[in-house]
Amino acid sequence: MTTKKKPLVGILMGSDSDLPVMQKAAEQLNEFGIEYEIRILSAHRVPNKLQEYIKEAERKGIKVFIAGAGLAAHLPGVIAAYTILPVIGIPLKNGALNGLDSLLSIVQMPGGVPVATVAIDGAKNAALLAIQILATSDKTLSGKLIKYKKEMEKAVLKKDADLNKKK
Repeated sequence: MTTKKKPLVGILMGSDSDLPVMQKAAEQLNEFGIEYEIRILSAHRVPNKLQEYIKEAERKGIKVFIAGAGLAAHLPGVIAAYTILPVIGIPLKNGALNGLDSLLSIVQMPGGVPVATVAIDGAKNAALLAIQILATSDKTLSGKLIKYKKEMEKAVLKKDADLNKKK
């Protein structure tokens, strides 16, 4: 989704088969009113276009990249190699190892090329981490995060109370 307002987050994936998971990151960003772009750019199949996009995204004002990758999972690391902006990697559950290979690939980045890594298929948390990064310089967004956490707390306490009423 390319929007009229300036996007702050770039969501990338290497294949359209990754879209069902990556869409969860987009949904979470929408919930907080964060503008984003979502692209399919493979680190292996279109490396030059990926590099071009990263530089273009920086010029447009993207502040954080979220990248989903499966199997060898090079996309987050390649993005991190081309930018100083934060990169959040989402290992995708596929292949013979059900995402474990992707998790290990993303989390084991070499020194000097950091990539924050969330759980396998953890797109929602990737978006929340991106929102937390953006909130460090945005008081309105920070307030939305505080409200979000309070709502989570209320929901858990209600479930606990409901469970204990049944005893």
